[in-house]
Amino acid sequence: MLINRSTLFTSGAVGIALVCNAQKPASNIPAVQQIATAPPSGKIEINRMDPALDTLLVPGSQIEKVAGGFGFTEGPMWREGRLWFSDVTGNKMYAITPDGKVTVLIEHAGGMESYPSGMSKGSNGMVTDKDGSVLMTQHGARRIARLDEQFKLNSFLDGFEGKRFNSPNDLVWAPDGSLWFTDPPYGLTGGDRDPAKELTFNGVYRYADGKLTAPIRDLARPNGIGFTSDGKTLYVSNSGPQMFVEKYDVAKDGTVSNGTRFIEYPGRAPDVPDGLKLDSANNLWTSGPGGIRIISPAGKVLGQIKLPETAANLAWADGGMTLYITGSTSIYRLKVKTPGTMPRYVK
Repeated sequence: MLINRSTLFTSGAVGIALVCNAQKPASNIPAVQQIATAPPSGKIEINRMDPALDTLLVPGSQIEKVAGGFGFTEGPMWREGRLWFSDVTGNKMYAITPDGKVTVLIEHAGGMESYPSGMSKGSNGMVTDKDGSVLMTQHGARRIARLDEQFKLNSFLDGFEGKRFNSPNDLVWAPDGSLWFTDPPYGLTGGDRDPAKELTFNGVYRYADGKLTAPIRDLARPNGIGFTSDGKTLYVSNSGPQMFVEKYDVAKDGTVSNGTRFIEYPGRAPDVPDGLKLDSANNLWTSGPGGIRIISPAGKVLGQIKLPETAANLAWADGGMTLYITGSTSIYRLKVKTPGTMPRYVK
């Protein structure tokens, strides 16, 4: 797999005022390409739905568009002073600096040389492991791969009980050190009806002490995933056909119980519940129809971030003081007041 680390895009950040309402060869890759710095058409705003939002965001904060021009951005992770992210339809993995310089890290990041335009067969979620390597999901290869310091990829997990995964999507380290991930069928051309689908369910998995289990098997489209700081509560977004975030109690042995609907959404694809993250006060920041909801642990919606395109996923940076958002074709950034919960391992 060829790696190109030349700068591909450059962009100056654009500030948008907060509104308060109730393997291609490297020679084939352009070295530098200018992109529009103006935000796309449509409103970019933050709706304040409860005064408690002021403890999380400074009134008058700005949302910045850092870069754009991608296919569908996903899987963001802060690493070594840059945001790493995937282009799921573009089949590339990138890194972006705070001043908007974008570098191609991996070509054919999903594990396939090529696929039909618009298909979601690239890479997606990623986390840093305790040894400093990166675990990344590959829709095309239908696996979780390990990426080392030399950008060499090796398979980490590729199936359950002798059957291949559908297309691992998002993943997170639990506070107890176990790895959890979701496996919807989005990387399969025919979805659940694809003849290549081997598993009978779209699961949420737990990997601990060399053992892989599937604690959740009854969600139609499990997607984003995250834990409270004590590890006792798990949130999983379900992207369809019913759209919601489910909340579970988690036992010390990794079993889950008391699954309840934390929030339900109206609407339809492609604007669906997707990525989610928690802050240090255990507020849930979750993408969904109409933008990102900021929800208290008690289930009260405190505010909503609206972008002119689909908000797919989120990542904390700068020790939790900055929130990056992958918004379809673009990357956005927002400074926060209450720190976000950084991943278990950060490099």
